[in-house]
Amino acid sequence: MSKTIAIINGHPDGSPERLCHALAQAYADGASSAGHNVHRLDIANMDFPILRSAEDHKNGTPVESIKAAQNAIVDCDHLVIIYPLWLGTVPALLKAFLEQLLRPGFSYVIKPGGFPEKLMKGRSVRIIITMGMPAFIYRWYFRAHSLKSLKRNVLKFCGFNPIRDTIFGMVEAASDKKRKKWLDDVTIMGRHAR
Repeated sequence: MSKTIAIINGHPDGSPERLCHALAQAYADGASSAGHNVHRLDIANMDFPILRSAEDHKNGTPVESIKAAQNAIVDCDHLVIIYPLWLGTVPALLKAFLEQLLRPGFSYVIKPGGFPEKLMKGRSVRIIITMGMPAFIYRWYFRAHSLKSLKRNVLKFCGFNPIRDTIFGMVEAASDKKRKKWLDDVTIMGRHAR
């Protein structure tokens, strides 16, 4: 059964040689080859402001690029988020995008009594992270703290589930053969919409 997939390429640098761009394209190619509908969102090419107040987050009007991204998320069955680990977490531009995208009233509503109603239920997520350090060091020594925060405090809070992750470490030192294997693996993930 075909799915509708939204891919967020969270690399702030639009240079085509970035690995995140190749991974986003590999996922999209795999998904398209299996008959899935794909909508790709490259934040490096988007224009949106940074939120500066809680009032704007709660009651501000999203700009057109964010509204278009929200429409892609509402329409999707499966969301893919790809980004490089910068200073131990998501790049600032991706964080700013998620703050704009996942506003109250769109991704959740706080009900009387303070409990959230999760509006993104029924959508699965795959997170793909690239990093300079070995992936096992990030998972073992750093306990994948920023990945856990993104999963629990952002995505699960809004209702996304299940959430799977893939981490590619030592990307600067990776051989062409290794990079090809990563791209092949991500193409297969795209085919299966996982």
